[in-house]
Amino acid sequence: MRSSVFVLAALIAAGPALAQPSEGPQPSPLPPPVPAPQDVAYPGVITVDVDATDLERRIFRVRQTIPVVAPGPMTIHFPKWVPGGHSPRNPIYNIAGLTFRADGRPLEWKRDPIEVFSFHVTPPAGAKTIEIEFQHVTPTAGDQGRVLITPEMLNAQWISLAMYPAGYYMRRIPVDASIRLPAGWGYGTALETASQDGGLVRFKRTDFDTFTDSPLFAGRYFQRYDLDTSGKSPVRLNIVADRPELLAATPEQIEKHRELVRQADELYGARHYDHYDFLLALTERMGGIGLEHHRSSENGTDPEYFTEWSKNAPARNLLPHEYNHSWDGKYRRGADLWRPTLNEPMRDSLLWVYEGQDQYWGFVLGARSGLVTKQQTLDALAMTAATYSEGRPGRQWRSVEDTTNDPILSGRRPIPWTSWQRSEDYYSEGQLVWLDVDTMIREKSGGKRSLDDFARAFFGMNDGEWKQPLTYTFEDVVDALNKVQPHDWAGFLDSKLRQVSPEAPLAGVERGGYRLIYTDTPTDYWNDNEASRKIVDLTYSGGLVLNREAKITGVLWDSAAFKAGLTVGDQILAVNGIAYDSGRFKEAIKAAKDGKAPISLIVKDGDHFRTVALEWTGGLRYPRLERIAGAPDRLSAIYAARR
Repeated sequence: MRSSVFVLAALIAAGPALAQPSEGPQPSPLPPPVPAPQDVAYPGVITVDVDATDLERRIFRVRQTIPVVAPGPMTIHFPKWVPGGHSPRNPIYNIAGLTFRADGRPLEWKRDPIEVFSFHVTPPAGAKTIEIEFQHVTPTAGDQGRVLITPEMLNAQWISLAMYPAGYYMRRIPVDASIRLPAGWGYGTALETASQDGGLVRFKRTDFDTFTDSPLFAGRYFQRYDLDTSGKSPVRLNIVADRPELLAATPEQIEKHRELVRQADELYGARHYDHYDFLLALTERMGGIGLEHHRSSENGTDPEYFTEWSKNAPARNLLPHEYNHSWDGKYRRGADLWRPTLNEPMRDSLLWVYEGQDQYWGFVLGARSGLVTKQQTLDALAMTAATYSEGRPGRQWRSVEDTTNDPILSGRRPIPWTSWQRSEDYYSEGQLVWLDVDTMIREKSGGKRSLDDFARAFFGMNDGEWKQPLTYTFEDVVDALNKVQPHDWAGFLDSKLRQVSPEAPLAGVERGGYRLIYTDTPTDYWNDNEASRKIVDLTYSGGLVLNREAKITGVLWDSAAFKAGLTVGDQILAVNGIAYDSGRFKEAIKAAKDGKAPISLIVKDGDHFRTVALEWTGGLRYPRLERIAGAPDRLSAIYAARR
């Protein structure tokens, strides 16, 4: 602003000719800004009443009241930013039938032309209450977005079912809420129930921040398990399922979930909640999800999570990852990410801590709890190591830190060349960087200290505190690491995360006592991952991934498939003149190893057909980890349960 004033003054001083505007169009004046939030108590209580019984049409019907606390215009916000999504993606486009009334009389509203999630109204003099009604018309088909309501279950996300008055921190706005559920349905939420009368559930008063951070799962087929064994604070596993038989968890399976809670206690030595609710949907009908909250998490996964336990190891990383966010991401949060309302822009620059270290601890806690075995964890790590040694050539031009902008830039839309463009690599490359940190601390301290010490010091303070997040900066992370083990952590993290770093990030794996190798036989974990994702993954065996219809869903940049002109969306119809099936394609890849003749493919691209020569002689290649003889086995120590 100051520089603009100086430029204008210079133009005026230079003479009338220079100070005159050009003959072209000039920008129209901006509207008045939306009121900035203030850290003061809202002098009233808003109400939110949701009817969730319209299962056939999949519509939430919302009625709200907001007290009028001062004369004159008011601005009402619909939440814009989704904290766990790290982006302004709340589906306001699904809000319909919006009406405002003042003490029962129709009230004209106008959407802000710039802040389109905000609405302006002017109640008449003396009005006491604004009443708001709208419908959240949720997707009725998968191509419209994530399905939230089915005949068997629903996911009520308050963040998209309520509005709030501008001008106040959300934590200072009291709210009374209720929901009407289908008769006989069970439900789980971190909100505390005040009363229940049939399907009508009323919740205890809370603040708008806590309210929007406490979604609800409800279902016709519902089961709850208590997971806390310490008596410290309740931890519950709330399960909804497509069919009743899918709820058949064994005592041993539930005990592993209890062990997850115990192992997190061992890691952090503190809890940042007064109670915690896992919300778990076993479904192929409602949309999948993994979304963290301070005192709960939304988790949607394979319907046979319990009933086909031996095949679902990849799905069992979800709950450890989301649970760990109660410490990393919710209680401790990047300073540029925390905002007083969900209509203030968030910045994602520290997601390599929020998500990257969380990704690390999610796999560690999964192994320590027994939800997955050590071998399954090593096999998963091999897949991640392969991705960032061969599967992300975009590391040549783009830093990990820059990918923290992806939730805002791309909104998690499909992209044509993931391996080259990169997409949210702060998760899994972040995981490898934190493995590097952990093994380095262990090496430098002679095994006396580890990243566990950082976790307890950085995330585990103030036992029992949860209402006020504790923010941090890059410098805070560096300072905490140096207190655990002196090192140039600022330079290390800068080079690995903030700078372009083409070198494969495998130092942590190797310092952990293992090396990445490739064999012609996939691990069981690889097979389970392929089956759960319904794909054939030949990323390192020619450079492509296909779905079960033989359509290509991924092509590795500069791979043999790339050089052959294959792209996402192509469909392989035949291999060496014979109709495609995945086994035949793999046999052709094996037969071409060390040979000279390319693999001949007939490919359908929309309405066009062509023959493609896939010149790949490397055979089948699948990643796995191999022990380095004589090296300390630090990975086994990292994954071992704490007692």
